[in-house]
Amino acid sequence: MQHSCWRSVPYPWPSSPSELTIGGAVPTPLHVTAEDLKKMPRKTLRVENTHAGRTEVYEGVPLAALLQKAGVPQGEQVRGPAMTSYVLVEAADDYHVIFSLAELDSSFQDSEVLLADTMDGAPLPTDQGPFKLVAPREKRPARWIKMVKSITVGRVSN
Repeated sequence: MQHSCWRSVPYPWPSSPSELTIGGAVPTPLHVTAEDLKKMPRKTLRVENTHAGRTEVYEGVPLAALLQKAGVPQGEQVRGPAMTSYVLVEAADDYHVIFSLAELDSSFQDSEVLLADTMDGAPLPTDQGPFKLVAPREKRPARWIKMVKSITVGRVSN
């Protein structure tokens, strides 16, 4: 099995810790700054962080909205070859998580995966931010990724 991997093409890494890139198999690669994120339609989620053992309130932009802005297929467009698409999220500490594209699409399931920039009404602490991916419907927060620096869309092919 081969993968259309983000490392096969030059990758535009963020120029500062207050921005992230969205690239890979997207029609419109993006550099998103903290200010850009604040100007986008926002969502607030109250979640139980089982790892920390407390309730936290995050605010940010749904990951699906960011992917849509980059031109990633959504809704009825996610079928056939698009069903092999994945979203790789990488952190500044080299932690990586992966989601299938369908997991992030509300036409498949009630996904609330959020790219957060605030927690409990304040900017994320430096060891968590400036961006944190929160997946509140998961039983364990293993794919809650802090210090997000890049989001890469790829496709598995035979």
